[in-house]
Amino acid sequence: MGDAHRIGVVGLGVISRAYLDTLVGRSAVRVTAVADLDASRSAAVAAELPGARALSVEKLLSSPDVDTVLNLTVPAAHAEIALGAIAHGKNVYGEKPLAAELADAHAVLEAAAKAAVGVGCAPDTVLGTGIQTARAAVEAGSIGRPLFASAVMVTPGHERWHPHPDFYYTPGGGPLLDMGPYYLSSLVHLLGPVRAVIGASSRLRAERVIGSGPRAGERIPVEVDSHVSGVLEHEGGALTTITTSFDGVATTAAPIEVHGETGTLTVPDPNNFDGEVRLLGLGEPEWRTLPPSAGYVGAARGVGLLDFVAADGQRAPRAGGELALHVLETMTALLRSSAEGRRIELSTSVRRPVLVPLTPPEKWR
Repeated sequence: MGDAHRIGVVGLGVISRAYLDTLVGRSAVRVTAVADLDASRSAAVAAELPGARALSVEKLLSSPDVDTVLNLTVPAAHAEIALGAIAHGKNVYGEKPLAAELADAHAVLEAAAKAAVGVGCAPDTVLGTGIQTARAAVEAGSIGRPLFASAVMVTPGHERWHPHPDFYYTPGGGPLLDMGPYYLSSLVHLLGPVRAVIGASSRLRAERVIGSGPRAGERIPVEVDSHVSGVLEHEGGALTTITTSFDGVATTAAPIEVHGETGTLTVPDPNNFDGEVRLLGLGEPEWRTLPPSAGYVGAARGVGLLDFVAADGQRAPRAGGELALHVLETMTALLRSSAEGRRIELSTSVRRPVLVPLTPPEKWR
C-alpha cells in the first residue's frame, strides 16, 4: 500500500460515488484526502474511507500526501481547481469537459507542461468493450473504408432527475458540453480527429422546472443552447452528423452508426462502458452481433484514472488532456459556427489513443 498512487478527490457530488466504488480497494491507488465546499459532506465521506482525511480544498491541493487530484467539481470550476493543483506540482484527472472555456483548457495544458505533470480527463466510458470493440472492427476493415457516421443523443433534460441541475444550463453545460464528450471522444477513437465543423443550435425555453428532490417545482434559467446539431469533417475525410438535445422526449436512432464502403456498424451508447456492437456487411441478409474483442471488461467510472496512473509517463494516457482539449474545441467550434453562421476550422488535433486490448477485470482492477 505504501507504493500506491495517492488520490485526493475534490467535489463529492453525485458522480463521486461511482468513482469511489471503483477506486477504493484497488492496489494501484489509494484515496488519501477528500474535499468539498460542504465540510460536513467531506467529513462523512472521509469516515467511510480508511486512511482518508477530510480537508479544505486549498489544503488538499497542497497536501504532500496527494499525487493526483481527482477533480469532480462543476464545469465552471474545472480550470480553477486544475490550475491550483498543477501549481502545487500535482497531476490532475478531471470530469468532463476539461474546462468551461477553451482558453482556460489551453491554460491548464500549458501550465501542466511547464510543471511537468500530467492531465487526464473523462469520459472513460469509451475505454470499455462497447466503443473499443467497434473501433477494433473498423481497424480490422470490417466495414471497408469508413465514409460517414451519425451520432444522436436526445433527452428531455436532466432537471427531471437531478436534484440540483442548475449547472447543466449554465456556461460549460448544455447537451453538447455535458453529453457531447462521450460521443465526440468515441468518434475520435472510431474515425480520428476533427479538422472542421459546421453547427446550428437553438434555445427555445427560457427556464426549466426541477422535477425531484428538495427543490422540486423550482424554476431555473436556461443560459445555454439546449439543442445542438452539426457536421464534423474528420481529418481522414469521413463526415459525421451529430445531434445533442435536451429538448426532445426520446429517439429510436442508434447512438452512433459508422458507415463504410462494405458495411455498417451500430455502436452502443457511449455513456455506458459496454453494449452490443452490430455489423451488417454489404449483401449480408441480417445484422450480426460482434463478440467483445477490445476494451476493459466490466469497466466502471474511474477506469480512465487507473489507466492514467498505469501510463506513468511511459505512454500517453488514453483519457488524456490532449484528447479532452480537442473534443472541447470541437464542441465550442460547433457553438461558434452556429452563432456566426460559418464553417470553422479547428486549431488542435490529437493522435488517437492506443486501442485497449481485451482486458479482463482482474487485470485492470
